[in-house]
Amino acid sequence: MNLFTSRLTALIVAAIFFLMPHQVQAGPVVLFDQSHGQHFLVEANRPLDLSGLARVFTEQGAEIRTTIFPISDALLRGVSVLIISGPFAPLTPTEVLAITKFIYHGGKLAVMAHISQPLMGLLPQLGIAMSSLAVAEQENIIGANAREFTVKDLTPHPLTIGLAGFTIYGGWALLEKKKDITVIARTSPRAWVDLDQNGRLSAPDARQAFAMVLAGRSGSGAFAVFGDDAIFQNRFLKEGNLQLARNLAAWFCARKEAI
Repeated sequence: MNLFTSRLTALIVAAIFFLMPHQVQAGPVVLFDQSHGQHFLVEANRPLDLSGLARVFTEQGAEIRTTIFPISDALLRGVSVLIISGPFAPLTPTEVLAITKFIYHGGKLAVMAHISQPLMGLLPQLGIAMSSLAVAEQENIIGANAREFTVKDLTPHPLTIGLAGFTIYGGWALLEKKKDITVIARTSPRAWVDLDQNGRLSAPDARQAFAMVLAGRSGSGAFAVFGDDAIFQNRFLKEGNLQLARNLAAWFCARKEAI
């Protein structure tokens, strides 16, 4: 083999070596939606922003992207995980259709609610209902605010590995409407929703264990819905909340075979 042929062969081998890792080992693309009036952002480091959550996903090898454009089939092309946290503007029917197709064909979706109304078009398509009033507790309360409490009733699931509990800072009750949706976390049976809105627990109010996290599957994809977006905000991303975030990232970024 002459010198020219040797060098040509070396160049070809080097090209293959540098190209293949990008094709085989590239991490999942995690897209944070910021097109629905979100106030709490990935790029910022304020107490209520989501830069800490983004870092948790990068620890799993994920590539983080954000979008200010409406959710569509084209936008979701090449995306593995879609995160919709704290929307203030409603998702359109076209966006909901794109999201449901995305999940069915293998995508993963995480939804964190700040207020319920913007999600009223999406959640029913997943088989989930959400309360329009916040949940209060009588057990595991943090400080003096009954709407800030620790959730300790957990179901074995990838989201709850190594988790003893996590904290809610004003959340909405969730209700599974399909049999294949799993209640991941519940309040105590003494939690309540102030139906008569008189500011105290009274006879007309609903008192029961309320689901605060649900997870399910559709087609070859999966989704998780959280009744509070503060769980993963920078200020509160510690202890159990941080473990929950790490579990979410590990579950959603795992290879398909592991899931």
